[in-house]
Amino acid sequence: MITFAAYSAAMNLHYERHNYSKAELTEDNIASDPFSQFAIWYQDAKASAIKEANAMVIATATPDGKPSARIVLLKEFSKEGFVFFTNYDSRKGQEIRENPQGQILFFWDILEQQVRIEGRLEHIAPERSDEYFESRPVESRYGAIASPQSAVVPSRTYLEEQLAEAHLQPPVRPAHWGGYILVPDYFEFWQGRPSRMHDRIFYRLQDGQWTSGRLAP
Repeated sequence: MITFAAYSAAMNLHYERHNYSKAELTEDNIASDPFSQFAIWYQDAKASAIKEANAMVIATATPDGKPSARIVLLKEFSKEGFVFFTNYDSRKGQEIRENPQGQILFFWDILEQQVRIEGRLEHIAPERSDEYFESRPVESRYGAIASPQSAVVPSRTYLEEQLAEAHLQPPVRPAHWGGYILVPDYFEFWQGRPSRMHDRIFYRLQDGQWTSGRLAP
């Protein structure tokens, strides 16, 4: 049997580190606006060996500041913002109703890059949610209909029964499921560099204009 002391020693991660040296991010090679810079980096991530470049953390918080975070998939982006889809009655949906400020985070380890984007979360138009829902595999549509996301359920059997019941009707988007758009007011692009002297370039929206600067690593 592994003792607590042995387990603690096995979990010592002090020497797990990586020296970042693949690229640099300077004031001379950034795009003039953050959406263009994101598009450049996203295309690089898509062209790499990263399996799901569109996987991102979405962080929300309660009105009193208790945070929660989870992985979702980015499904659209433009100069309007960044779109993902979920159950509006889930924990994230409830928190967004009470506190619509959020942050998304991409980490592309192969490229030694991360991007943080802050802003306000809003519902997209129902027609856009309908269009995306109808593009999903039919079993994914039924899963969205059947699952009371984030609710406590009695068993796996209960979920399977809910799924079977959902199959008795056409796979139409339920009113409690749809898209959010994060409308950004802040971006930070992080490029790993040697000696932990990482590049951190930010863009901030001020009076309708994007300004940029550098942060210490």
